[in-house]
Order: sequence, then C-alpha cells, then structure tokens
Amino acid sequence: MNAGRHPDGPSSPRGRRHEPDGGGRSDSEPDYRFTLANERTFLAWIRTALGLIAGGVAVHQLLPDLATERARSLLAALCLALATVLACAAYPRWWRVQRAMRRDEPLPRNILLLVVSVAVLVITAVAAVLLVSG
Repeated sequence: MNAGRHPDGPSSPRGRRHEPDGGGRSDSEPDYRFTLANERTFLAWIRTALGLIAGGVAVHQLLPDLATERARSLLAALCLALATVLACAAYPRWWRVQRAMRRDEPLPRNILLLVVSVAVLVITAVAAVLLVSG
C-alpha cells in the first residue's frame, strides 16, 4: 500500500483514477489528509508573507527613533521584498506538490526554504546593525 493514497485503494471514491493529462501519466486522488496538509503549508507561506508585510510597515512607520529614514526604508524594503517572493511562490509550490501527489511522484525540491533562511538572516543582520549603531 502506498502511504500517499487512501487505504481503500484506487477503486474507492477517494482513490479514484483520472484520465491521463496528455503526458502519459494518470492522476489519482491523494489521501485527503495529504491534500489538507499541503493546503496548510500554502497558508503558512501566506501568513509568513503577511507577517513580513506588517513588520516592514511597522519598522518604517512606527519606529522613527530606530535609525535614519533611509535605513528604516532599507529594512522595510527587505521585509516587503521577501513577502513578495513568498506570496508569488506559495501557489506554484502548492500546485507542484499537489500534482506530484496525484501522480505518485517524489515531492519537488523546495529552494524556497534556502531563500527564506538567507533572506531572514540578512534582515536580522541589518536590524542588528541598526540597533547597535542606533
């Protein structure tokens, strides 16, 4: 039995096979728990983007004593840039994972994890420099 499929198998309503999409591969409905987990992951990326937007606006508008206007604008722009990347990449990532699950293929690699890690490190470093230099 495949861990990504419903235990009732391909003949059950939840494990239904679909016609090939022209690429010679037939799709099947993945176990709903995996689909819902994929949706939760998508929503987590969107929540992270919204948090970065809020953080960027807060730094720019609510912390006038943090640093110069240009420095606050730089920090806010970094937050907004990362939020844009996340918001733009979340849906295509969800779609690729969903398609892989339907086709019983390995999940695609996620370069977004490295991008977010590096970007958050840069944002943190800029914020730290601004706090120390006061």
